[in-house]
Amino acid sequence: MEGKEEDVRLGANRFNERQPIGTAAQSQDDKDYKEPPPAPLFEPGELTSWSFYRAGIAEFMATFLFLYITVLTVMGVVKDKTKCTTVGIQGIAWAFGGMIFALVYCTAGISGGHINPAVTFGLFLARKLSLTRAVFYMVMQCLGAICGAGVVKGFYGKTYFEMHNGGANMVAHGYTKGDGLGAEIIGTFVLVYTVFSATDAKRSARDSHVPILAPLPIGFAVFLVHLATIPITGTGINPARSLGAAIIFNKDSAWDDHWIFWVGPFIGAALAALYHQISLIGLAPSVRFACGVISRLRGGIPSPMKNKVMRDINMIAKVLLRT
Repeated sequence: MEGKEEDVRLGANRFNERQPIGTAAQSQDDKDYKEPPPAPLFEPGELTSWSFYRAGIAEFMATFLFLYITVLTVMGVVKDKTKCTTVGIQGIAWAFGGMIFALVYCTAGISGGHINPAVTFGLFLARKLSLTRAVFYMVMQCLGAICGAGVVKGFYGKTYFEMHNGGANMVAHGYTKGDGLGAEIIGTFVLVYTVFSATDAKRSARDSHVPILAPLPIGFAVFLVHLATIPITGTGINPARSLGAAIIFNKDSAWDDHWIFWVGPFIGAALAALYHQISLIGLAPSVRFACGVISRLRGGIPSPMKNKVMRDINMIAKVLLRT
């Protein structure tokens, strides 16, 4: 019990993220920038800490509430044939953006307020959290999304819910799968790049005269992306949101294009992480970042190629770091 009491006393700060996320990024007393240490690939000590599981519960609850409000809003719009008595597409976009603003604000101090496997993946690639925490967050986010969509189905009933597609993401008629994939990549890039920029410690130190409430630009980015891409894919940019709605709807039409709503967001998140390193942190750290990503993923490279790949990367890094 003593260990658990210590975890409760320290809270989320025992195994905190290496770079403050959300409002914590703007509350640092020391304005001088200090490069945050990268998170290790595995941090076994997390598994024995109550704060680790508390963060997972926060991600579950946040994603549950996110799906509940947003899918309920979508169902309220699509049930009306004329849309004149509903909030319309703008209202749906506001529901998604507003919920992200509120939930990131509420959970930033507990889990970082990811609420999205793509955001978690981008932060993992940038070495802001361990693989252990990243996988745990993604699992809890997906479970929360399934439960949130399930509650909405309970309100509307199976027949009515399935008649209106259950808020599931699909590529709209008139668009190709390539169109849908591109929309998801770019939309997620906008979101994850905004997350990095709004919570970057170096930018907070450099632009300390500009007050920023981090959840606000993040929520606004979600709002704008939804305005642009709802007509194309219904706007995924969040694999947990797409998975939760697809599982509860559970029709072929939802699963035919479902891969787009995982591949697209993960590619967009990876590109945003890389671009952020180049634009706000600089070239030399970006080279080290790229090498770090490769080293994390190199387990999947066939053995005969592994040494050559890493040798070439190290040679390029040395040349660039020398300039």
